[in-house]
Amino acid sequence: MHGCELRDDGTVTGFLRYGYDGREFMFLDTQTWTLIPQMPQAENISRRANSPDLLIGEIYRIYLENECIGLLKNHIEDGREDLERRVQPKVKVTGQEKSGMTTLHCLVYRFYPRQVEVKWMKNGVDDVPSYEFPQILPNLDGTYQIKVSVEVIPKEEDSYSCYVDHSSLKEPLNIVWEPYNPSVWIIPLTIAVVVIVVLGFGGFILYKKRTDNHRTTNTPDTSVEFPNNEHTA
Repeated sequence: MHGCELRDDGTVTGFLRYGYDGREFMFLDTQTWTLIPQMPQAENISRRANSPDLLIGEIYRIYLENECIGLLKNHIEDGREDLERRVQPKVKVTGQEKSGMTTLHCLVYRFYPRQVEVKWMKNGVDDVPSYEFPQILPNLDGTYQIKVSVEVIPKEEDSYSCYVDHSSLKEPLNIVWEPYNPSVWIIPLTIAVVVIVVLGFGGFILYKKRTDNHRTTNTPDTSVEFPNNEHTA
């Protein structure tokens, strides 16, 4: 197995490793450019490879600094769009309470590139350890997602937030979890019910008045005038 790396400062490094039966057989020391045996069976082979008439390490150095780096630069140029692509993450925090314990979930999704830091914070400082090992999973559109969950026993004075740091962000996100409070909905719900009742009653009264006016307007005059048959003696 071998590979090369072009660092930000322009320097080049690489590796060359041989394996046998699931173990490392020998590797190339890139300081001395010689093969170092890792098993007794590799000693004769490495000695031969490092001999002046072969100099395998020197041959690899030439390959590393020329052909391998050239191929790497071509791959970088071809994939520059993907390398420079940045998609900011979306974050959703939720909580589930059971038996006095609250499980907090922080779902971070639709972000690119893959590398991201996600953790739960207590009161903005303490790092709350997750009860499971979170995994970064791929989406069908090429972005990624991760969910970090913790179990806590929240107190009234405590605040929990999900900290997210990603290369697409100018500064890290800190999304605070808001506990569910049923009383928050009581007043708005009561007001809404009262408004609906008042509007409904008002509409009924208006409808009743219009109906009564319509009946009065369309009622015909059915009065009959009888002649006076009384005679004076």
